[in-house]
Amino acid sequence: MKILVAGASGALGRPLITRLRNAGHDVWGLAHRPESLKAIETLGAHPLQENALDRSSVFDLIERIRPDVVIDQLTSLPASPFDLAKRIPADCTLRLEGGGNLFEAASTLGVQRYIQQLSGFYLDGGDGLATEASPLRLNAPGTIGQSARMYAQLERRLRSAPSMDSIGLRYGFFYGPGTWYWPDGAFSHHLAQGEVSLIGKGRSTFSFIHVDDAAQATVAALTAPAGIYNVVDNQPTKMSAWLPAYARWIGSAPPPHMNEQEALRQIGEESIYYQNNLTGASNRKALEILNLNPQPLPWL
Repeated sequence: MKILVAGASGALGRPLITRLRNAGHDVWGLAHRPESLKAIETLGAHPLQENALDRSSVFDLIERIRPDVVIDQLTSLPASPFDLAKRIPADCTLRLEGGGNLFEAASTLGVQRYIQQLSGFYLDGGDGLATEASPLRLNAPGTIGQSARMYAQLERRLRSAPSMDSIGLRYGFFYGPGTWYWPDGAFSHHLAQGEVSLIGKGRSTFSFIHVDDAAQATVAALTAPAGIYNVVDNQPTKMSAWLPAYARWIGSAPPPHMNEQEALRQIGEESIYYQNNLTGASNRKALEILNLNPQPLPWL
């Protein structure tokens, strides 16, 4: 198949392109920065430099390439999670407007299948793990709610084009090479500097996914039934358990503790919510249909 990967320079881009090429697909990698194009070419894909926010250019691109499948991995995330609040507006614009151009062009010009990156970590599972039927946390404070509302719009968009088979992949928190959660990643740096505290009881449950496992599931989605899938690992873990274990894994001191009152004064309501209200996600559907076989978390 001829496949266009938009946002091919992100953390998922390298393992995804590698798996697609190994499966024999003709892969085109779309990126905005010139320095990303060489990496895409090195992986055996055709590099494309375009601005997804330029609607006419996106239509021209889809018409010229005529891909069978478009994989939308467009993001504009910062190098550090500490800078997420400042980058969220640009990220939402790229995913909603740039991704909207891509989706409209794909639908108009006869693309058979559209695969969309979604979130598996801002779902509301109630008292248990979130399923594919679980809602997003639209009313959460700060960037959590802002991101959740953006992902909700992406999910509605997926359902709006009956002419295409649409797949939504709700990935967990990415870890692995090139991500925040890796020994040389930004989160590890902040943790080692004592800049990450465990807030309150750390009741939030996190679901991670290694970028290579996410890539495997994405390739499987090329032929899977249309719909939404939670692409997360087998180890949903409380913040109070995984954060100290992660610190040990990278050779860092245990994170300091901060009570909720102090956190509210110093860093705001969102930080308390983030560490004490999130629910992990169930991957049962992805295990059965996408043959997801996630590797164990290296820090547990």
